[in-house]
Amino acid sequence: MNYTDGPITISSMHPRDLDNLIQTGEGRYLEFKKTTPTANKIAREISAFANSDGGTILIGVNDDKSIHGIQNYFEEEYLLHKAAHEICIPAVSITMELIHYAEVDVLVVNVPEAENKPVYIRGKRQRHVFVRYRDESLLASDERIEVMKNESKGEGVTFEYGEKERKLFRFLNEYGEITVEKYSHLINVTTYRSSRILVNLVSAGVLNLSYRDKVEYFTFSHRNK
Repeated sequence: MNYTDGPITISSMHPRDLDNLIQTGEGRYLEFKKTTPTANKIAREISAFANSDGGTILIGVNDDKSIHGIQNYFEEEYLLHKAAHEICIPAVSITMELIHYAEVDVLVVNVPEAENKPVYIRGKRQRHVFVRYRDESLLASDERIEVMKNESKGEGVTFEYGEKERKLFRFLNEYGEITVEKYSHLINVTTYRSSRILVNLVSAGVLNLSYRDKVEYFTFSHRNK
C-alpha cells in the first residue's frame, strides 16, 4: 500500500518545547491521545483540524497532560496513514515526527488546513464532516458545510436586500444573534429556506457563523458593525 506522505521522521523539537506545548493543554489547535484509537476515530480529529485552521495531535500523551509514550510506532503510523488517506476524502497530507522524551517516545502529528474544504469522513451509509471547536471535534452542520464549499469555490457571492433580509438585520441590531430555526419563524419560511439565506450572507461576508455551547448562531460580521 503506497501513501504520498513520507515516513516518520525524528523531530527537531526539544523535549522542553514539547513539555511547554503539552502544558498549554488541549484546545482548538492541539489534541492529546494516549494511543491512536481506531482509524475511523482518529480520522475525525484529522478532518476536524483540516476543516478548521490545522492543528497538532500528540500521540502518547494522556488527557491529564502526563506523558505515556507510544509502544509500537509502526502500528501508529499505519492507523494514521489509513485515516488520513483512506477514510478522509480528499486525503489529508499529514506529517509525523518522533520526539524522545525522558524514557519514552511521543509521536507528533501535524495536520495542515485543507485547501479544498470540506474534508469528509467515509462512512458506511453517508459521509460526515467534522470541525474543531475549542478542545473538541464536532459534527459540522449543513450550514457550516455549505459555507466551506462556498469558500473553497473562491467565487464572489452577492445577495438581494429584500424584506426577509430587512427583518433579519433589524432582529440582529436588537438581539445580536439568531439561529436558523429562529430566523425561519421570524420570516415564516422553512428552515431550509432560512438556512440558504443565512449561508449566502455568511459567504458574502455580511454575517459570521459561530458556536456557543455547541449551538450554532449567526451574528453580524465584525467588518459590518
